[in-house]
Amino acid sequence: MSFVMLLMNLAPVGIFCLVASRFGEAQAKGEFIQTLSQTGSFVLTVLLGLGAHLFGTLPLLYWIFKRKNPYHFMRNMSRALLTAFSTASSSATLPVTMECATQQAGVSKRSVDFVLPLGATINMDGTALYEAAAAIFIAQVYMLSPEGAKFAEDYGFVTQVIIAVTATLAAIGAAGIPEAGLVTMMIVLNAVGLPLEYVSLILSVDWLLDRFRTATNTFGDAVGAAIVDDMFEDG
Repeated sequence: MSFVMLLMNLAPVGIFCLVASRFGEAQAKGEFIQTLSQTGSFVLTVLLGLGAHLFGTLPLLYWIFKRKNPYHFMRNMSRALLTAFSTASSSATLPVTMECATQQAGVSKRSVDFVLPLGATINMDGTALYEAAAAIFIAQVYMLSPEGAKFAEDYGFVTQVIIAVTATLAAIGAAGIPEAGLVTMMIVLNAVGLPLEYVSLILSVDWLLDRFRTATNTFGDAVGAAIVDDMFEDG
């Protein structure tokens, strides 16, 4: 336990050094503004993707199967979404999600007890989207460097498909704890031959994006529970 506490105390310092090193190298090459702009574009891309999924894809699925107003359902789940955003942990949010689903959204306890704990473990759709976007972002930055010339020659549609599939599978294995996606991100980068040290490019913004993707994961779980409940309500 003392070793774990030591790691927890040293981790912020280590992360700061990794991020500072990457931006320091960019400053030395006169590329600081470019790197900052690239990181900002990455954040915007992820937020737009998560927003489209949270406010578009998931509500559409809810409406197709339930034929009810999905945004009314989202409002009923708002306390769970806010908790997910504040804790960045779908596992920590699970009790609140279950309470909102049964007491406010009207989902049966049977469906909630089955779907939500399972979803909090393996249904990480927001994480899958984030990891795919992050891997492509890292690939694009890496290809601009001299050592990334060979990778740039091989980069194409097949590489993007590998990233998408690997990100989906890796997200299933991600734990429902803050910033767990960074661990499984290594699997995605290894799958396409990207250097792991380039993860430092996203460390400075991962804490923020983690909150948005956790909220997306949580709402995806709730939508899944509602759909399952509707499909098997007479079962």
